Amino acid sequence: MALRGLEPNAFLGAKMVAMYASSDDLDSAVNIFHRVNNPSTLLYNSIIRAYTLYGYSEKTMEIYGQMRRLGLKGDNFTYPFVLKCCANLSSIWLGKCVHSLSLRIGLESDMYVGTSLIDMYVKCGEMSDARSLFDKMTVRDVSSWNALIAGHMKDGEICFAEDLFRRMLCKNIVSWTAMISGYTQNGLAEQALVLFDEMLRKDSEVKPNWVTIMSVLPACAHSAALERGRQIHNFASRIGLDSNTSIQTALLAMYAKCGSLSDARQCFERVHQTENSLVAWNTMITAYASHGRGSEAVSTFEDMIGAGLRPDNITFTGLLSGCSHSGLIDVGLKYFSCMKTIYSIEPRVEHYACVVDLLGRTGRLVEAIDLVSKMPMQAGPSIWGALLSACRNHHNLEIAEIAARKLFILEPDNSGNYVLLSNIYADAGMWKEVDDLRALLKSKGMKKNPGCSWIEVNGKAHLFLGGDTSHPQAKEIYEVLLEELPNKIKAAGYVPDTSFVLHDVSEEEKEHNLTTHSEKLAIAFGLLNTSPGVVLRVTKNLRICGDCHTATKLISRIYGREIIVRDLNRFHHFRDGCCSCGDYW
Repeated sequence: MALRGLEPNAFLGAKMVAMYASSDDLDSAVNIFHRVNNPSTLLYNSIIRAYTLYGYSEKTMEIYGQMRRLGLKGDNFTYPFVLKCCANLSSIWLGKCVHSLSLRIGLESDMYVGTSLIDMYVKCGEMSDARSLFDKMTVRDVSSWNALIAGHMKDGEICFAEDLFRRMLCKNIVSWTAMISGYTQNGLAEQALVLFDEMLRKDSEVKPNWVTIMSVLPACAHSAALERGRQIHNFASRIGLDSNTSIQTALLAMYAKCGSLSDARQCFERVHQTENSLVAWNTMITAYASHGRGSEAVSTFEDMIGAGLRPDNITFTGLLSGCSHSGLIDVGLKYFSCMKTIYSIEPRVEHYACVVDLLGRTGRLVEAIDLVSKMPMQAGPSIWGALLSACRNHHNLEIAEIAARKLFILEPDNSGNYVLLSNIYADAGMWKEVDDLRALLKSKGMKKNPGCSWIEVNGKAHLFLGGDTSHPQAKEIYEVLLEELPNKIKAAGYVPDTSFVLHDVSEEEKEHNLTTHSEKLAIAFGLLNTSPGVVLRVTKNLRICGDCHTATKLISRIYGREIIVRDLNRFHHFRDGCCSCGDYW
């Protein structure tokens, strides 16, 4: 055609546009589109589809407007792509305009247009409009059900999503994955794992794919279910997903969060052999940081730079956190300084929080609060919280009160900030202030968050609260805690540190409270129910207290066990009477 000087008509032009777009040649597709003198709806559909698939949502809307101005109304092939672009742009105004136009030409009842409208409203956060449309549809395909399930899960409306899932007569892989992903995102790890297990049953018509596996692995990480994670890893290997970079990166994150750094590193090496992925490097750096391996986080960062990758915001969050957890103050300050000067990355709140934590942990509180005052943005709870914690460790009442006042405004319902300041007052012997704070807490109806810990034994998680006596093995656990353990660890030099208990109870009661902290209950259960030499992995919802940290070091030596405790902030690897944090946490 080009050699003979011929121009395509609308029909042929539409086919050529679709062909070029499918061949990754958008420029040629656009060129053909502009050469057609009398465009048709079919031709516009082809270019609209092309721009949408290539992610040019604004250009799609521009072409759609041009189409309308020519008097071409569009059809049930036009609107699904246009509505997808409205969702991509998060423009509910545009979406409603397109919805009204589809109504005028009678397309709202079309199954494909109706499903696209539901999807658009869901992604723009308008669940009531999405549900209203869904209820009016006489014919619904599985995509409309899936879109609504995903929307309810995104809004935390678990019961609505579960009701829809139960009512579905025909579920596909997207339906199952939407439920599993929704459970995971809403912190319902056990429900996600139960549903995944249902998919693995022999009589299940729908089996997990790589997206399903990506969705369920964070559930293992959330509940520290290492054995479940390994089972899912084995399943992924059996169905040939070992070479999938996304799966390996997700496995890397799962193993790191479940406390197995060696498995995480193996996954990283597999990714590294096939692809130079920034996400994998970032995940490995963050893993080392959370395990208190600051030197390894730094060396991994340098290896990444040597491999030709440029760091991003996430890279520096992991790197600075690693320096903070390991006390690498000069190294951390150097990297914070070079973020902007060498890598052109503007520090964000999370980077300032890491540096404030780094300064605070080493007692440089005046420098820390000076940095906060010079920040180009408002300091958030993470920054003031780091300062307040550092003030207790270094007995700085003046800065503690400044930080606490800020936190009382930013987090008025967080009882932990009141309790921490109360403990600082108690350490200083300021009992009137302690009483005033506790009266304030009582008047607000706030209670201290209860500490809880869980341990996985033989693939099952066992949960313990502080002072818990509800476990079926409570009698045996307390025999270990109150009789066997105290004698052994005291003989090894343990002295209970009662500064971590309320100050207005007797010393005997304080010691008993320390003995029955949730992490000690979980460790005692692990000692009773695992063979010698088995690693004990405990997860706690709060920061481990200093007394439990000291006791766990001694337990690891006396019983010859490696004990890994994941608390709110980081991992502690206890072995032979020492902790990986070097008593710096």
